[in-house]
Amino acid sequence: MSTGAKLAQFGKQHIAKGIGRSTELVLERAQGTYVWTVDGKKYLDLTTGIGVTSTGHNHPKVVKAVQDQAANLSHGQVNIFYHKPMLDLIERLKPKMPSKELDTFFFANSGAEAVENAIKLARHATKRQNVIVFQGSYHGRTMGTMALTTSKTIYSAGFGPLVPGIHVAPFPYHQQWSIHKADPAKFDAEWCSQESLNQLEILLKQRSHPEDTAAILLEPVQGEGGYVAPPASFMQGLRKICDKHGILLIADEVQSGFGRTGKMFAIEYTGVTPDIMIMAKGIASGYPISGIVSRKELMDRQPAGSMGGTYSGNAVACAAAKATLEIFDEENILENVNARSEQFFNAFRAKIPSLLPEGVTADIRGLGLMIGIEFMNAPSGIAGKVAGEAFKLDTIVLTTSIYETLRLIPPLNITKEETDLAIERVLASIEAAFKA
Repeated sequence: MSTGAKLAQFGKQHIAKGIGRSTELVLERAQGTYVWTVDGKKYLDLTTGIGVTSTGHNHPKVVKAVQDQAANLSHGQVNIFYHKPMLDLIERLKPKMPSKELDTFFFANSGAEAVENAIKLARHATKRQNVIVFQGSYHGRTMGTMALTTSKTIYSAGFGPLVPGIHVAPFPYHQQWSIHKADPAKFDAEWCSQESLNQLEILLKQRSHPEDTAAILLEPVQGEGGYVAPPASFMQGLRKICDKHGILLIADEVQSGFGRTGKMFAIEYTGVTPDIMIMAKGIASGYPISGIVSRKELMDRQPAGSMGGTYSGNAVACAAAKATLEIFDEENILENVNARSEQFFNAFRAKIPSLLPEGVTADIRGLGLMIGIEFMNAPSGIAGKVAGEAFKLDTIVLTTSIYETLRLIPPLNITKEETDLAIERVLASIEAAFKA
């Protein structure tokens, strides 16, 4: 038995079974777009820890920032001190925000924790209780966020009762709407967008009165729901509804933020400014930090002591986040994201259709390097088979949603040559999976 197999067996014995795991690999090191196991096997990583290592594994600038900070101050507890790494990070973050209105921050550790803090802020600021989310959304799996997550029942099954006051509205995932499938030309993405807004208005009349509704929470591009980007008209319609009723609009940019879609934040494609924005994952190239940002006027409605946390805004993680933002500017990360995105999408749209059997189609969608490939009218489990075939080619990809969807989340600084290799292996994996 190999060293990796022995260690994996030890892990199975002593790590909680409740963790879902897509591979049995035991990693020892990583660099850029690649990871190496304890047995020396090298894999092309198109997952980046589910969108976390945004500047690739162990970017030298991030490593140095972490080393330097750890040698000076590893922890300055937020309820006791200000610390310079957090203040420096805010200075770097402010110009990157979708609007100058978003100027006041609170930092936590994980995306789910940030979501909970956003809901706390919304309830405090509005003195209302209810929150509206959308079908297919993923906002975390803590006790609070399980009620907000609707992408898969496995995330909340057996944990009830869940937090009350949560209502679910339709999301314009038109590809899976029966009416769209019946007549795609008539019932297109824009029609589904408007119908979703109509259904939201009905929800506000039937289930959650506007005066009881604190916030509408959504991902500008759904992550676990299938890498689905709604039309800009949907986001614009939500903004109008929120403004009409004094409801706060919360954008969960945990997976879609920090350059993943080719802009710093996905909501920038829509021309909409949220009242609260949630950030995490790619913010610090692999170090645990998350945050919310809002208007100072809203943030100031919370009394001192209502927000906090032992590791909130950890100094080392703040230093990593600041270094990440510096890399964005110095290495023209957004330009690379858009160039590599075009490379991926052009190749996939040109070549995938010819690899599919008769009757099967592929919806190739997403923004930037948030790439989804949904196999329509395909055998159950085919996306998992494609991921399995990719693994045979020393490439790690993930599936997503309850549908047959593959997702690619490469580093934002993936090179042209690495993209060519990734395309080659993904195409080969699709071909092999459908032939099997």
